[in-house]
Amino acid sequence: MPEKTVLSIGEVINLLRDDFPDVSVSKLRFLESQGLIDPKRSASGYRQFEEEDLSRLRFILQQQRDHFLPLKVIKSKLTVWERGEEHIDIGIRRSSTLEDPPDPIDRDDLLKRSNLEEGQLAELIEVGLIRPLPGTTLFPHEARIVAAEAARLMGYGLEPRHLRTVKLSVEREADLLNQLAAPLLKAGNADARAQAKHILEACSDAVLSMHKALLGAELRQQITP
Repeated sequence: MPEKTVLSIGEVINLLRDDFPDVSVSKLRFLESQGLIDPKRSASGYRQFEEEDLSRLRFILQQQRDHFLPLKVIKSKLTVWERGEEHIDIGIRRSSTLEDPPDPIDRDDLLKRSNLEEGQLAELIEVGLIRPLPGTTLFPHEARIVAAEAARLMGYGLEPRHLRTVKLSVEREADLLNQLAAPLLKAGNADARAQAKHILEACSDAVLSMHKALLGAELRQQITP
Protein backbone atom coordinates (compact mmCIF):
# COMPACT_ATOMS: atom_id res chain seq x y z
CA MET A 1 0.00 0.00 0.00
CA PRO A 2 1.50 3.38 -1.00
CA GLU A 3 2.34 5.70 1.86
CA LYS A 4 -0.07 8.60 2.33
CA THR A 5 1.19 12.10 1.63
CA VAL A 6 1.53 14.08 4.84
CA LEU A 7 1.56 17.89 4.76
CA SER A 8 2.49 20.44 7.40
CA ILE A 9 0.16 23.33 8.17
CA GLY A 10 2.50 25.67 6.25
CA GLU A 11 2.43 23.42 3.17
CA VAL A 12 -1.36 23.28 3.32
CA ILE A 13 -1.61 27.07 3.44
CA ASN A 14 0.73 27.37 0.45
CA LEU A 15 -1.47 24.98 -1.55
CA LEU A 16 -4.65 26.86 -0.67
CA ARG A 17 -3.48 30.46 -0.81
CA ASP A 18 -3.90 31.01 -4.57
CA ASP A 19 -7.62 30.28 -4.31
CA PHE A 20 -8.20 31.46 -0.73
CA PRO A 21 -5.85 34.44 -0.15
CA ASP A 22 -7.01 35.07 3.42
CA VAL A 23 -6.22 31.54 4.66
CA SER A 24 -3.81 31.55 7.60
CA VAL A 25 -2.48 29.42 10.43
CA SER A 26 -4.84 31.08 12.88
CA LYS A 27 -7.82 30.42 10.60
CA LEU A 28 -7.00 26.71 10.32
CA ARG A 29 -6.52 26.53 14.09
CA PHE A 30 -9.91 28.19 14.56
CA LEU A 31 -11.60 25.69 12.21
CA GLU A 32 -9.99 22.93 14.25
CA SER A 33 -11.22 24.45 17.53
CA GLN A 34 -14.74 24.52 16.08
CA GLY A 35 -14.57 20.83 15.17
CA LEU A 36 -14.61 21.25 11.38
CA ILE A 37 -11.19 19.70 10.83
CA ASP A 38 -9.23 17.21 12.89
CA PRO A 39 -5.68 16.74 11.57
CA LYS A 40 -3.47 14.06 13.03
CA ARG A 41 -0.49 14.96 15.18
CA SER A 42 3.11 13.87 14.95
CA ALA A 43 4.93 12.45 17.97
CA SER A 44 6.21 15.96 18.67
CA GLY A 45 2.72 17.47 18.44
CA TYR A 46 2.83 19.06 14.97
CA ARG A 47 -0.32 18.95 12.84
CA GLN A 48 -0.20 16.52 9.93
CA PHE A 49 -2.64 16.94 7.05
CA GLU A 50 -3.47 14.25 4.50
CA GLU A 51 -5.09 14.63 1.06
CA GLU A 52 -8.55 14.10 2.54
CA ASP A 53 -7.93 16.90 5.04
CA LEU A 54 -6.92 19.18 2.16
CA SER A 55 -10.11 18.35 0.22
CA ARG A 56 -12.14 18.95 3.36
CA LEU A 57 -10.54 22.36 3.82
CA ARG A 58 -11.19 23.31 0.21
CA PHE A 59 -14.84 22.46 0.71
CA ILE A 60 -15.12 24.47 3.94
CA LEU A 61 -13.35 27.53 2.54
CA GLN A 62 -15.34 27.41 -0.68
CA GLN A 63 -18.63 27.29 1.22
CA GLN A 64 -17.57 30.37 3.17
CA ARG A 65 -16.31 32.24 0.12
CA ASP A 66 -18.92 31.39 -2.51
CA HIS A 67 -22.04 30.86 -0.41
CA PHE A 68 -21.34 32.95 2.73
CA LEU A 69 -22.46 30.07 4.93
CA PRO A 70 -21.93 30.19 8.72
CA LEU A 71 -19.76 27.46 10.23
CA LYS A 72 -22.75 25.76 11.85
CA VAL A 73 -24.34 25.22 8.44
CA ILE A 74 -21.06 24.15 6.85
CA LYS A 75 -20.59 21.60 9.63
CA SER A 76 -23.96 20.04 8.83
CA LYS A 77 -23.08 19.91 5.12
CA LEU A 78 -19.78 18.23 5.99
CA THR A 79 -21.69 15.26 7.39
CA VAL A 80 -23.31 14.74 4.00
CA TRP A 81 -20.00 15.30 2.21
CA GLU A 82 -18.26 12.71 4.39
CA ARG A 83 -20.86 10.07 3.56
CA GLY A 84 -20.66 10.83 -0.16
CA GLU A 85 -24.44 11.05 -0.35
CA GLU A 86 -24.44 14.34 -2.22
CA HIS A 87 -22.16 15.60 -4.96
CA ILE A 88 -20.53 18.81 -3.80
CA ASP A 89 -18.20 20.77 -6.01
CA ILE A 90 -14.91 21.30 -4.23
CA GLY A 91 -13.16 22.75 -7.26
CA ILE A 92 -10.82 25.66 -6.95
CA ARG A 93 -12.65 28.15 -9.13
CA ARG A 94 -15.30 30.42 -7.67
CA SER A 95 -18.60 30.71 -9.49
CA SER A 96 -19.15 33.77 -11.58
CA THR A 97 -21.00 36.64 -9.94
CA LEU A 98 -22.44 37.58 -13.34
CA GLU A 99 -23.63 34.19 -14.54
CA ASP A 100 -27.32 33.58 -15.19
CA PRO A 101 -28.93 33.72 -11.74
CA PRO A 102 -30.93 30.88 -10.17
CA ASP A 103 -34.70 31.11 -10.05
CA PRO A 104 -36.10 34.02 -8.01
CA ILE A 105 -37.79 33.39 -4.67
CA ASP A 106 -41.09 34.59 -3.27
CA ARG A 107 -41.68 36.58 -0.10
CA ASP A 108 -42.68 33.60 2.05
CA ASP A 109 -39.56 31.67 1.05
CA LEU A 110 -37.37 34.69 1.73
CA LEU A 111 -38.84 35.12 5.21
CA LYS A 112 -38.45 31.42 5.96
CA ARG A 113 -34.83 31.23 4.78
CA SER A 114 -33.72 34.38 6.62
CA ASN A 115 -35.78 34.15 9.83
CA LEU A 116 -36.74 37.79 9.31
CA GLU A 117 -40.02 39.08 10.62
CA GLU A 118 -42.45 40.63 8.16
CA GLY A 119 -41.85 44.11 9.54
CA GLN A 120 -38.08 43.74 9.31
CA LEU A 121 -38.27 42.67 5.68
CA ALA A 122 -40.53 45.63 4.93
CA GLU A 123 -37.95 47.97 6.46
CA LEU A 124 -35.11 46.42 4.44
CA ILE A 125 -37.17 46.92 1.28
CA GLU A 126 -37.94 50.51 2.29
CA VAL A 127 -34.25 51.41 2.66
CA GLY A 128 -33.47 49.68 -0.66
CA LEU A 129 -31.26 46.91 0.72
CA ILE A 130 -33.61 44.30 -0.74
CA ARG A 131 -35.66 44.98 -3.86
CA PRO A 132 -38.22 42.84 -5.70
CA LEU A 133 -37.59 42.18 -9.35
CA PRO A 134 -39.14 44.89 -11.54
CA GLY A 135 -42.83 44.34 -12.16
CA THR A 136 -43.07 41.31 -9.87
CA THR A 137 -43.47 40.34 -6.23
CA LEU A 138 -40.50 37.98 -6.50
CA PHE A 139 -36.98 38.63 -5.23
CA PRO A 140 -33.61 37.88 -6.84
CA HIS A 141 -31.73 34.84 -5.58
CA GLU A 142 -29.12 37.05 -3.88
CA ALA A 143 -31.83 38.51 -1.63
CA ARG A 144 -31.70 35.38 0.53
CA ILE A 145 -28.06 36.09 1.43
CA VAL A 146 -28.72 39.78 2.05
CA ALA A 147 -31.76 38.97 4.19
CA ALA A 148 -29.99 36.30 6.24
CA GLU A 149 -26.95 38.50 6.92
CA ALA A 150 -29.16 41.49 7.69
CA ALA A 151 -31.04 39.37 10.21
CA ARG A 152 -27.74 38.44 11.84
CA LEU A 153 -26.62 42.07 12.04
CA MET A 154 -29.96 43.18 13.42
CA GLY A 155 -29.58 40.50 16.07
CA TYR A 156 -26.55 42.47 17.28
CA GLY A 157 -28.59 45.68 17.50
CA LEU A 158 -28.22 47.33 14.10
CA GLU A 159 -31.34 48.63 12.38
CA PRO A 160 -32.23 48.47 8.67
CA ARG A 161 -31.49 52.18 8.24
CA HIS A 162 -27.95 51.56 9.50
CA LEU A 163 -27.42 48.87 6.89
CA ARG A 164 -28.06 51.31 4.07
CA THR A 165 -24.36 52.18 4.40
CA VAL A 166 -23.54 48.76 2.94
CA LYS A 167 -25.77 49.37 -0.08
CA LEU A 168 -24.27 52.81 -0.71
CA SER A 169 -20.77 51.31 -0.59
CA VAL A 170 -21.73 48.63 -3.12
CA GLU A 171 -23.26 51.22 -5.44
CA ARG A 172 -20.06 53.29 -5.38
CA GLU A 173 -17.95 50.20 -6.11
CA ALA A 174 -20.26 49.17 -8.96
CA ASP A 175 -20.07 52.67 -10.47
CA LEU A 176 -16.28 52.51 -10.32
CA LEU A 177 -16.13 49.17 -12.14
CA ASN A 178 -18.77 50.13 -14.67
CA GLN A 179 -16.44 52.88 -15.88
CA LEU A 180 -14.07 50.16 -17.06
CA ALA A 181 -16.74 48.25 -18.95
CA ALA A 182 -18.73 51.18 -20.34
CA PRO A 183 -16.72 51.61 -23.61
CA LEU A 184 -17.09 47.90 -24.38
CA LEU A 185 -20.79 47.83 -23.59
CA LYS A 186 -21.35 50.80 -25.91
CA ALA A 187 -19.85 48.78 -28.75
CA GLY A 188 -22.95 46.59 -28.62
CA ASN A 189 -21.47 43.42 -30.15
CA ALA A 190 -21.27 40.00 -28.50
CA ASP A 191 -17.47 39.88 -28.28
CA ALA A 192 -17.30 43.27 -26.59
CA ARG A 193 -20.00 42.31 -24.09
CA ALA A 194 -18.17 39.06 -23.29
CA GLN A 195 -14.97 41.00 -22.68
CA ALA A 196 -16.86 43.48 -20.49
CA LYS A 197 -18.27 40.61 -18.44
CA HIS A 198 -14.80 39.12 -18.00
CA ILE A 199 -13.40 42.47 -16.83
CA LEU A 200 -16.26 43.03 -14.37
CA GLU A 201 -15.94 39.53 -12.92
CA ALA A 202 -12.18 39.82 -12.44
CA CYS A 203 -12.41 43.31 -10.96
CA SER A 204 -15.31 42.44 -8.67
CA ASP A 205 -13.23 39.58 -7.22
CA ALA A 206 -10.38 42.02 -6.61
CA VAL A 207 -12.68 44.57 -4.97
CA LEU A 208 -14.20 41.91 -2.71
CA SER A 209 -10.75 40.77 -1.56
CA MET A 210 -9.62 44.36 -0.97
CA HIS A 211 -12.83 45.19 0.87
CA LYS A 212 -12.43 42.24 3.23
CA ALA A 213 -8.75 42.96 3.87
CA LEU A 214 -9.29 46.67 4.50
CA LEU A 215 -12.29 46.08 6.75
CA GLY A 216 -10.34 43.53 8.77
CA ALA A 217 -7.40 45.92 9.16
CA GLU A 218 -9.71 48.77 10.19
CA LEU A 219 -11.50 46.67 12.80
CA ARG A 220 -8.23 45.33 14.24
CA GLN A 221 -7.11 48.90 14.83
CA GLN A 222 -10.21 49.50 16.89
CA ILE A 223 -9.64 46.55 19.22
CA THR A 224 -5.87 46.83 19.49
CA PRO A 225 -4.83 48.47 22.78
